[in-house]
Amino acid sequence: MAVDVLVVGAYPREHAIAWKLKQSPRVGKIYIAPGNGGTDNVGQTVPIGVMEFEKLADFAVEKKIGFTVAGSDDPIVGGIGDVFRARGLKIWSPSKVAAQLEGSKAFAKEVMREAGVPTAEFKVFTEYEKAVSYVRAKGAPIVVKASGLALGKGVMVCQTLEEAESFLNDVMVKKIFKDSGNEVVIEEFLEGPEISIHALSDGKDFLIFPTSQDHKRSGDGNTGKNTGGMGVIAPLPWVTDAQIEDIRQRIVAPTILRMSDRGTPFQGLLYPGLMMTKNGAKVIEFNARFGCPEAEVYMRLMKSDLLDLLEASEGGTILSQKLEWHSGFAATVIVASGGYPDDYKKGLPITGIDEAEKVPGVVVFHAGTKKENGLLVTSGGRVLSVSGVGATLSEALDKAYEGISKIHFDGMYFRRDIGARTLEMR
Repeated sequence: MAVDVLVVGAYPREHAIAWKLKQSPRVGKIYIAPGNGGTDNVGQTVPIGVMEFEKLADFAVEKKIGFTVAGSDDPIVGGIGDVFRARGLKIWSPSKVAAQLEGSKAFAKEVMREAGVPTAEFKVFTEYEKAVSYVRAKGAPIVVKASGLALGKGVMVCQTLEEAESFLNDVMVKKIFKDSGNEVVIEEFLEGPEISIHALSDGKDFLIFPTSQDHKRSGDGNTGKNTGGMGVIAPLPWVTDAQIEDIRQRIVAPTILRMSDRGTPFQGLLYPGLMMTKNGAKVIEFNARFGCPEAEVYMRLMKSDLLDLLEASEGGTILSQKLEWHSGFAATVIVASGGYPDDYKKGLPITGIDEAEKVPGVVVFHAGTKKENGLLVTSGGRVLSVSGVGATLSEALDKAYEGISKIHFDGMYFRRDIGARTLEMR
């Protein structure tokens, strides 16, 4: 019997998840809540917000949804999984307490310390004056993080004390990230390339994905402000099997075990962002869901049935599944609104997506888009996620950029150097 599925979220991550689920012969109807201007090409968009848990659960009951997939950080950290399970509904989402691995950087650091997971030296503060005193004592460069969720923008690598003090004032005094800045984590500065690791866990065991690399800064050459991600490549040919095994043994496995021993097993997608230092991989932060834009490349490369994998994660049988991948590479480049991650215009008409998807190997996932009087217009900072696949990384990137060349809206911008450093390492 076909399983009707509800995907909760509005980002290209959820668009990509729904796109992949649609390929499963076991999936019936797909609903996306609230979705965006492009998700109706893979399912039915439902106008219910991601934090309206009871309304979402009511909808799942009404439509006889067999399985719900929570994609975004806010509902996962807010406890959508607990609400659905309390009503006897199947959902792929960690519990609210387990999701604190992402929702509270201070909690995540505590778990890492208990599990012996390698991470930066750190200290947690709730008082602005004490945080400033610590920064002055440690010196720069230093890393300041809002402990709560901040759309990927709550972290600053501060090259000077002035930068650190200014950012602390923004976060703790001006509250630019609201309550997410009630607590801050201040860390030592780590050097090395960053990579993303994804591990699908059932609370006891896990399957690990190929490596990927997000590009967080807004400008070419890793300049500009932090964003939610401007592009990603996968897999990374320069990461060795030995390094992946080290990450498995020293980071993922101890974290999953420690969460289980705490009585708060982590069932879902554990995504540690890692710094590959000269002393080995160290955790920068944990996320409790697929990355975005990482999900877009993983969904393009995944050969296995996604529904089978997510059900096994939710049901405690992940090792019954085999995680298989298509050969080759995937690359995603984000097309953003001019001014992002600061102020930007909305409501600008978008053209060329159909032409972009005529490029072999290209799929466009939507982010900040909506339909307005029958037209597709911009509605956010990150607007489109243009993905390409190819036998080589160069080919995948060329496809993505060729797709972007067909797209237009006023003020659009994108990084032109996604994957460049990896290509230089060949």
